[in-house]
Amino acid sequence: MSLQMVSTISNASLLQPGFSLLNFDGHVFFFGQKGWPKRSCPTGVFLLDIKQNELKMKPAFFSKDSCYLPPLRYPALCVLRSDARADEYQYIIHGGKTPNNDLSDKIYFMSLVSKTNKKMTFQCIEKDLGGDVPEARYGHTINVVHSRGKSMSVLFGGRSYTPLAQRTTEKWNSVVDCLPSVFLIDFEFGCCTSYILPELQDGLSFHVSIARDDTIYILGGHSLQNNTRSPNLYKLKIDLPLGSPAVTCTILPGGISVSSAIVTQISDTEFVLVGGYLSDNQKRLACNTIVLEDSKIEIVESASPEWTPDIKHCRMWFGCDMGKGSVLLGIPGATKQIIPDANYFYILRCKGAEEDKEEELITQICSQTSSEDPGDSTPFEDSEEFCFSAEANSFDADDADTYNEDDEDDESETGYWITCCASCSIDINTWVPFYSTELNKPAMILCSSGAGHWVHAQCMDLSETMLLHLSEANIKYFCNKHIDLNKGLQTPQKVVCLKKPPMKPLRKKKTMKLSTSTKKSFLRRLFE
Repeated sequence: MSLQMVSTISNASLLQPGFSLLNFDGHVFFFGQKGWPKRSCPTGVFLLDIKQNELKMKPAFFSKDSCYLPPLRYPALCVLRSDARADEYQYIIHGGKTPNNDLSDKIYFMSLVSKTNKKMTFQCIEKDLGGDVPEARYGHTINVVHSRGKSMSVLFGGRSYTPLAQRTTEKWNSVVDCLPSVFLIDFEFGCCTSYILPELQDGLSFHVSIARDDTIYILGGHSLQNNTRSPNLYKLKIDLPLGSPAVTCTILPGGISVSSAIVTQISDTEFVLVGGYLSDNQKRLACNTIVLEDSKIEIVESASPEWTPDIKHCRMWFGCDMGKGSVLLGIPGATKQIIPDANYFYILRCKGAEEDKEEELITQICSQTSSEDPGDSTPFEDSEEFCFSAEANSFDADDADTYNEDDEDDESETGYWITCCASCSIDINTWVPFYSTELNKPAMILCSSGAGHWVHAQCMDLSETMLLHLSEANIKYFCNKHIDLNKGLQTPQKVVCLKKPPMKPLRKKKTMKLSTSTKKSFLRRLFE
């Protein structure tokens, strides 16, 4: 193993505990920054460009037909292939924390659709499920198993917030273990089935799961209910016959009591377990080699790298698998730094130089980031502020290979940064949330004209109340340009108020006071 420190040129504050890394064709992409991107990256996905021990972050792009993907921390990730040896693959992303600390229950598929020297474009699609749909959670795992020529995804563990009916003022955002149910997800038919196994009694989160063929091994993890790190090693075997699937669980000896560890694959059958915590305030500096062969698992202690004094003495560390036998590790910077939230980063390479080559990842890996959740027992993470130290022009300022939009086609409709009408007033360089609903997704709505297109609620003069009504009621909506269709609801036009001059107050008429003799004289004449 070799440990190498990398320096971050800019925007190190985006790399916070809970992030994820995606490896596409040897290129590593960062996903899940802590907060909302301003100008930094409209898609929230960055290419990690590491050259000469310097780490730079370049914004990635989404295709026009992609859905909105919020930055999620502590989600479950795994690679999905059409079969065990397919060249093309995509990532499954489920759950995680949104920047406003809500939990997501959505499932996204991210795939690479085009690749050039200057940019890589992804497609992100949201999947709908039926049946026993898993509740919103974070700190869980998802894997893919292959049996009898069929494939299914298996989801397990995680944490969720206490149900609304059980919350109190003092413990409004308390988290609880999710039920130890095993979810089998068939993405081909969009259905999900849950299984309760007697061997799984306690909920687990921030555990490690490794899948090979029809078997999943679950190692470590933290249980909030017992405040323990499980020493058990669970073996889940999934059989996929023509009828109903069969799920069995076996408890094996040789487990490791650790949470938030990271697993990276170094060969077809070998993996390295690194990082994690033995207790709330004690890191696990030992490393292990995991070998999977013939439906058997072997875990042995391996030589650890020469940890630097900074890593040994810091209270927390975090990171993620980069793929190809490498791990990105981060530790908090000194409090005397100019940028208080900056971190130091290292790359741990678990393979020798002669073994560092392109290899196919046959085994699906899902490893959680190496930091306990701030809402649990470790007070490591700072507050959930929605801000960055990164400035708009800080990306690739001195990079000769900087992507220039003038070199490509118009990107005004890439992802959810679109020009929705001729008078569109949304500036992607200074964008900030316009409605509170944008904490979940941008304030946009789909015009039902033709194949449909997205428009900004702000540009269409939609109030937040009207936007919520249209979103919840699922009513057809037509923007200003297509109001001639005269169907459903349409954008309310601005009504110009006519200015009316104020009315002058009526003057009181003056009355004459008559004397008694005058009144009598008037009455005599009236009756004569």
